[in-house]
Amino acid sequence: MLQDSFLKAFDKIHQYKNKGSFEGWLRRVVITTALQKYKDKTQLYIVKEEIEIKDEEEVSLDDSNINLDVLLSLIQELPDRYRLVFNLYVLDNFSHKEIADLLNISEGTSKSNLSRAKKILKSKIEAYQLKLEKA
Repeated sequence: MLQDSFLKAFDKIHQYKNKGSFEGWLRRVVITTALQKYKDKTQLYIVKEEIEIKDEEEVSLDDSNINLDVLLSLIQELPDRYRLVFNLYVLDNFSHKEIADLLNISEGTSKSNLSRAKKILKSKIEAYQLKLEKA
């Protein structure tokens, strides 16, 4: 995917208008290329749901014994639709509007998928920490 992204970037370099950072533009090309490959490769069923999200529950890692590799592996265990939204929002700093546009879903669905991803991740982290305490 990285090679395809660079090829696409070289092919589309004329579209970069020196507005904003080149790094941001290239990042957008890489993410869009990866998402397109992912969409082409798998059937992604995104549930269209309009749920008003209350206060988002934050996952606190301040007092935890979890390292980055374990956290990343727990994120990889999330269901595809939740992991995609989680990664785009949390790791890549996309807004819900941008995510909705990229995945052809509503902003509400993006918010709902993020909320569910956080709940699942929180329970996985708690289970991991419990396992560590017992060991």
